[in-house]
Amino acid sequence: MFVTNASTRQLNVTCTHSVDMEVFLHYSLIPSFLIILVLSFLQRQEHRREKDDTTYLLGSHFGIIMPLDFVGTFSNRWSYGVAFGATANKVMFLFSEGYQPLQVPQWTQAFVLLIGGFEVGLSHFPFFACLSSEFRLVSSLLGFSYSLLWFAVTVLQISQCPHGQFVGRYESLVFYWPSLLCLAFLLGRFLNMFVKALRVHLRWAPQAEEKPVFLETHQAKHVKQLLRKPRPQEGEKSWFQTRVYEWDPCFLFPSRMIGTIVLAFICLYLFIVIEFCMFVYVRNKLDVFESNLENYVTYVNHTGILTPFILQVQELISVSKGVWVATILPASLTCVSYLFHILACYRKHIKRLWAGDKHFLPLKFHDPSPSESVAAIAKYSGWQIAYILWGYLIIHVMQSLCGMMMMYGLVLPITHHRGLEMLQGLGLGILTISIVMGLMILQVWIAASFFLQPKLGTADKQKPLALNNRKAFHNFNYFLFFYNVLLGLGACLSRLLISCILGTWLIARIDRTIMQSGYERADMGFSAWVGMLYMDHYHTNPVLVSFCHILITGHKERKLQKTTQYWCQSAGPHISARSRTRWLLLQTLINNPRLIILRKSKSVHRSREFTQILLTCSDC
Repeated sequence: MFVTNASTRQLNVTCTHSVDMEVFLHYSLIPSFLIILVLSFLQRQEHRREKDDTTYLLGSHFGIIMPLDFVGTFSNRWSYGVAFGATANKVMFLFSEGYQPLQVPQWTQAFVLLIGGFEVGLSHFPFFACLSSEFRLVSSLLGFSYSLLWFAVTVLQISQCPHGQFVGRYESLVFYWPSLLCLAFLLGRFLNMFVKALRVHLRWAPQAEEKPVFLETHQAKHVKQLLRKPRPQEGEKSWFQTRVYEWDPCFLFPSRMIGTIVLAFICLYLFIVIEFCMFVYVRNKLDVFESNLENYVTYVNHTGILTPFILQVQELISVSKGVWVATILPASLTCVSYLFHILACYRKHIKRLWAGDKHFLPLKFHDPSPSESVAAIAKYSGWQIAYILWGYLIIHVMQSLCGMMMMYGLVLPITHHRGLEMLQGLGLGILTISIVMGLMILQVWIAASFFLQPKLGTADKQKPLALNNRKAFHNFNYFLFFYNVLLGLGACLSRLLISCILGTWLIARIDRTIMQSGYERADMGFSAWVGMLYMDHYHTNPVLVSFCHILITGHKERKLQKTTQYWCQSAGPHISARSRTRWLLLQTLINNPRLIILRKSKSVHRSREFTQILLTCSDC
């Protein structure tokens, strides 16, 4: 192992980066700003400026560029998610507080990280702006060029120094392959957009129809499903549909949720890799320490006073390293399952809000503050990723402690030929707990059998809460009072233990509060989750969006009818309604001569003359 690390260090001594990624992040703001400027110039402003405004000379150009709609975007969801994934390395760089461009006092660290967040956002802004821009031809070309620039710099970073001191060979590839994959996907996406836009521009393909401004397809399907009569289910649902997840064609996750989950997956992977690198570093230090202890034991010929203690320390180090490595997989799988479960909970909670059901929320969150809900949209995604990362570390530590307890309680006694003593202690512990639990159950059974009056009816499931045998009941309470004091001590400790286990196990779950009833407001993560739910509920409710869509569509149709009627009345000289009707009738009969035979006329002579005129017009 030491030979491998030495060779890796020797290989990286001659390695020099021609491009520093942190420096390139600063310089990437220049092309990013130019792309934003071009797209802003193409973007038309919705409201024209007044003549007395100093910016009137700009005309209708230089509109505000929006990277993506964090509330109601349901198209290009995976493209936006991959664009978020391309920022994973920079997000982890900020998460580790490695952004230190200047030497500043400690109290200004929060402002420095805020500036770093703005810089990372501005450097990756063109990815989102080019995906959401209406000018597909220009935006796809700019997005492809900018993605190619980042892809080339990342490949150059990996190729120049592929190896490292912790993972070993191809360490840089282990860190950067998610970003490379995301950038490659964006290159393909922008190339596809460019080809489609070019075909439309050259009129080789018809232009895509404009989608409704508000109403999405799945929202319309949801409203139609509400208006239909409920149909009986065809067949039984599978175990996966009933216990895990059931696909709903009338529901789509917004782009914000998809981007959050994709970025959380990549950041979790990078966090696990960084943790493993730290473990390798600590393991190397512990190996050196163990070798020194081994040399000391050999020097004193295993007869020193500290020899038993040193052997126990060596055993503790060996067990700790093994348990830590063994618990990486279950801890990571736990957090991965949380990410999928968060999506399922989002759909379940938002559907309950659509149906007007707020019982799953604490009473204090039934009427949240609008300002807090708006701010929750900005906080949720970042907080969800941070909760997942810190939750993984806490869960990993907790599972490692449980593994250490199992090793010292079950495995090591057997390896040290003390299995019988271990079984005796385990049996005594189980017997003690069983007796205590049995006495608690016995109290409940005695109360139900002797101190409650009989059932009022045969259909009742339980006896009524009415005392019977009151004197015996008071004696029962008196003699068990002193025993329950001691029993309450164990119950208190079990309450503390269960709270710690559940709290640490569910720390990454932002959709569930770990605070007790009445203290939910102290859980800022859960408050952000609830505020985000209300924000989506008020802005993407399918019934509300469908209603607004009907109002807007009806208003446009009435406006078009008024415009057409005004044009017909104002264009040219005044024409009577009867003359206009006859002219339309003549045009219809000319285009459809067979209708002349079926036409009913008042006068045969007039009909013959009209028919002759039609035949003459048709011959012409």
